[in-house]
Amino acid sequence: MKRALIFQHMNHDHAGRFLDYFAADGIVPETVRLWEGQPIPRLSRFDLMFVLGGAQDTWQEPQFPWLVEEKEAIREWVGQRAKPYIGVCLGHQLLCDALGGDVGLATQGEVGVRRIDLTEQGRRHPLFHGLGPAQKVMQWHLAEVKRAPAGATILASSPTTAIQAVAIGNHAIGTQFHCEFTAQTIAGWASLPDYIAALERQCGEGAYGRLMAEAYPLMPEMAAMTRVVFDNLVAATGLKG
Repeated sequence: MKRALIFQHMNHDHAGRFLDYFAADGIVPETVRLWEGQPIPRLSRFDLMFVLGGAQDTWQEPQFPWLVEEKEAIREWVGQRAKPYIGVCLGHQLLCDALGGDVGLATQGEVGVRRIDLTEQGRRHPLFHGLGPAQKVMQWHLAEVKRAPAGATILASSPTTAIQAVAIGNHAIGTQFHCEFTAQTIAGWASLPDYIAALERQCGEGAYGRLMAEAYPLMPEMAAMTRVVFDNLVAATGLKG
């Protein structure tokens, strides 16, 4: 069986629907809780790297020194080893930062259900093969990639965020949006007061109920999109148990 190395940055965060994909495809996940000081294991033991989101920002290395080693691991994994990589939100930003791009505060943050549009290159790229030109996605970010690294392909954009997804070759993908979120992910926030408070700071009182009402019916559509992207990555890289 193959193994996935997951970098986690905060409690109650996980790879969501990708864990189902890993189970179906014979990929065993191993999670490293970086903010707690857990060390990064030998990369040679793994076949896939999955980097989650988080409340940290890529430039906060003085506050979170482990970001330095994490970026080094991403750079080695994607740039030198050219191994399969998936990064969501912060994981997308860390990918671009580690490979020489620029990340900064978002011109306008995005929280909730939003639309993204595939770029011309995205419509032709193997990792987005089979997707329609516009997709509904889940967003929760206040930072963004300002400049993609050299050699990256920008796959999608939105009206407020120019770089919503990037590919490095056919082996690495970063999405600013949370393609890992499931109905269970969002339902779980009901028992996490800090999550609800953070959501209401961005979207006002009652934001959680409004988000559930809008997002829940769209989950099958979002799941289908994510499954296509993951299958494309598997096909392009030979990633299967």
